[in-house]
Amino acid sequence: MNNSTQRLVRFASAGLLALSTLLPLNSVFAEQQVNPTPAATTTADPASTTPVPPPAPAAKETVHNPYGLEALWKEGDLVAKSTLFILVLMSIGTWYIIISKFLQQAKVKRQGKQAEKSFWESVSLDSAAESLEQSSAYRYIAEKGIHSTKHHGGTLLERIDFNTWVSISIQRAVDKVQSHLSGGLAFLATVGSTAPFVGLFGTVWGIYHALTAIGISGQASIDKVAGPVGEALIMTAIGLAVAVPAVLGYNWLTRRNKAVMENVRSFGSDLHAILLSGEMSTNNPVNRGMK
Repeated sequence: MNNSTQRLVRFASAGLLALSTLLPLNSVFAEQQVNPTPAATTTADPASTTPVPPPAPAAKETVHNPYGLEALWKEGDLVAKSTLFILVLMSIGTWYIIISKFLQQAKVKRQGKQAEKSFWESVSLDSAAESLEQSSAYRYIAEKGIHSTKHHGGTLLERIDFNTWVSISIQRAVDKVQSHLSGGLAFLATVGSTAPFVGLFGTVWGIYHALTAIGISGQASIDKVAGPVGEALIMTAIGLAVAVPAVLGYNWLTRRNKAVMENVRSFGSDLHAILLSGEMSTNNPVNRGMK
């Protein structure tokens, strides 16, 4: 056997060996193509899945404020409570006077309009005075003026001039009306000037407690001084809240009193002129020529 024949035999045997090795692999590959294995991940059925609800928002935690008005009243000493009580009384008195004086001034203004309509159109001063309300300030002035003309006599009163006597009687009545309208305004002035200092006293007392807490604890931590300092600031705020309405109410009521008293004084002047002219003895209507 020559060399070429031997090489051909070796090549054929090597090819057969390689073919025998590849045949099992091809059969396995063909089997995998015919029966493919299921995928590792499968698509979930939409009908069988339930939607996941969104997470509920976390509830807000309510933090109790240990430094408010409630804490001030519970933890405050006798001095702090007394200061707060005084400020509350001032505030109640202020609002009571503001409301009551406003209603009183409105009542007097309404009485003045009534006097303009009915008083000067009466046939005599007696009937004119009776045409007004029993509690009217204008009726009070008219009755005092009429009474002065009817009771000007006697040993001592004869020494006073009739004009002066009537003028004094009407002026006294007008002054009494003004005093009645001005009642309570002094309280508003007092509250407006003293309430900030009462609140300042509470502030000083709160700072004193803060310094005491620092000295006892030996450290200036915020939890040691927050309570007393908060108490001091609350006292300052309450003092200002009481003083500001009192000052504004005093100025407002004073301006209204001025307008009301101008009408009252005009009525008194006209009444004085009518009384001196002797028109009360006639049956003619009493008309004011100057108005």
